[in-house]
Amino acid sequence: MNLTVFGIGYVGLVQAAVLAEVGHDVVCVDVDAAKVERLNQGFIPIFEPGLEALVRENHAAGRIVFTTDASMAVRHGAIQMIAVGTPQGEDGSADLKYVLSVADAIGREMAGAKIVVTKSTVPVGTADKVRETIAVALKQRGREELSFDVVSNPEFLKEGSAVADCMKPDRIIVGTDSEAAEEV
Repeated sequence: MNLTVFGIGYVGLVQAAVLAEVGHDVVCVDVDAAKVERLNQGFIPIFEPGLEALVRENHAAGRIVFTTDASMAVRHGAIQMIAVGTPQGEDGSADLKYVLSVADAIGREMAGAKIVVTKSTVPVGTADKVRETIAVALKQRGREELSFDVVSNPEFLKEGSAVADCMKPDRIIVGTDSEAAEEV
C-alpha cells in the first residue's frame, strides 16, 4: 500500500520506517529541507535502538522516500498520516496549527479518495477540525465530490523502545466513524 507520513520527527520517522519494513511504500514529507536532505544522505536525526538500520535499509530498497514536496506526497498515499508537532499554546492547550496546515495541504492537493490518519497527540474534537479543514479546501477547489475519511490512531511509543513498540504494539486504538476506513 502507498502511504504518506507528514512530519518526520520522532513519531513520524519511527512509524514510517516500520511501515516500510513490513512492505509498504512510504513517502515522508517535512517542511525542514535540511532534515530531509540529511535523511536522504543517511543521517538519522534521532537515536532510537534499531531505527537507523530500518531507515537506511528501507531507503536503499526504495520503500521509504524523504521529500519537502507536499503535492507529490499527497498524490502518493492512499493513506495520509499526520505526525507533526502539537506544541503547547500560551494557555496550555495543544496548538493545532501544524496539524490543520497539513489537513489544508491534503485538501488542496488530493485528486482521489484518501484516508487521513492523525498520529499527532491531539485533543478530542481534532478529527472534526481536520475534516472541516479538508472540506473547506476541497470546496474552494470545486472538488467536493472527492471522498475522504478521518481516523484517529494515537501512538504509544516509549523512548528507547519505540521501534519495538511500533512493530509489536500491546494495543492499537483506531477511532473513526467509517467502517471502510477502519477495515483498511
